[in-house]
Amino acid sequence: MCQNTYDLILLDRMLPHVDGITLLRHYRDLGNQTPVIMLTALDELSDKVTGLDSGADDYLVKPFSFEELLARIRSIMRRPQQ
Repeated sequence: MCQNTYDLILLDRMLPHVDGITLLRHYRDLGNQTPVIMLTALDELSDKVTGLDSGADDYLVKPFSFEELLARIRSIMRRPQQ
């Protein structure tokens, strides 16, 4: 159970011990609604669809510009809080 609250989570899809998709699905199954931007080098359409369908609010492919990441964070943070 998560004991901290966060405004936004940046989640890498390829983690060393568990993949980001599995982690995100588990996080969402627990009812957590914190916005998640998934960061990854996997850029196939099927990878993007899987990431978004697994609960990511946005999916950003590496390499990306820091300005684009900040714009996506601002966009998500403008959404009404749940």
